[in-house]
Amino acid sequence: MTLARLTGGPLDGQVLPLDESIDDTLIVPFAEGQLVYRRVGELENTGDDDGPTEAHFTYAESTEPLAPTAGELDDVDNA
Repeated sequence: MTLARLTGGPLDGQVLPLDESIDDTLIVPFAEGQLVYRRVGELENTGDDDGPTEAHFTYAESTEPLAPTAGELDDVDNA
């Protein structure tokens, strides 16, 4: 099994199991959009006796704004 270590963005510091079909871009659902993380560096711990293989990913972008804009906050009911 390979683990994805995420750096930056809302999932900073998280470790996720990585599907073997994922290569250089990891896309995960988040709120109403998706977060995009891109792999940096080579795989680590690829030997038989040094623990699970790890891939490092850094935050690249999100498909939706991560924080509400002032206009969106004005639309919220203050009931």
